[in-house]
Amino acid sequence: MAFMLSSPDIAAHTTISAPYVYEACGGGNVSPALRWSGAPPGTMAYAITVYDPDAPTGSGWWHWLTYNIPAAVAQLPRGAGNRGSAPLPAGAAQGMNDYSQTGYGGPCPPPGSSPHHYIFTVFALKIARLELPANASSALIGFNLNANMLAKASFTATYSRPAQPAK
Repeated sequence: MAFMLSSPDIAAHTTISAPYVYEACGGGNVSPALRWSGAPPGTMAYAITVYDPDAPTGSGWWHWLTYNIPAAVAQLPRGAGNRGSAPLPAGAAQGMNDYSQTGYGGPCPPPGSSPHHYIFTVFALKIARLELPANASSALIGFNLNANMLAKASFTATYSRPAQPAK
């Protein structure tokens, strides 16, 4: 069985809808529900990331990094990445996104840009815990995910904002 990631809220190759868009762009900024299956033998933990390679930064944009999800877990409920919403599984941690916030930060590309691609990824890890400081950068988290990865599964969805009218 192949390692797979899906969402009942955001289908692969579709446009992300308003509930999952960053609040500054008129959305609800709710993290979508995610489900995965087919992890390889030896998986001891999972991590989830959401990344926009199209952001005009030279290095993309990290929207969500959560890790130390126990191996017995195979889904996250809608809102798991939001404070005061559905809780993450016991022991899981969230990293700082590129909005300088801990947790989920939805899509919010510049107005009038081409549709951005949002890559949702689950990592199957060969260790039970990543020992990272609470203020770990997305680069440090990403390095540790890739260094301890057994497998990963992804899907991509898009989002764009209309150009703002000239004043």
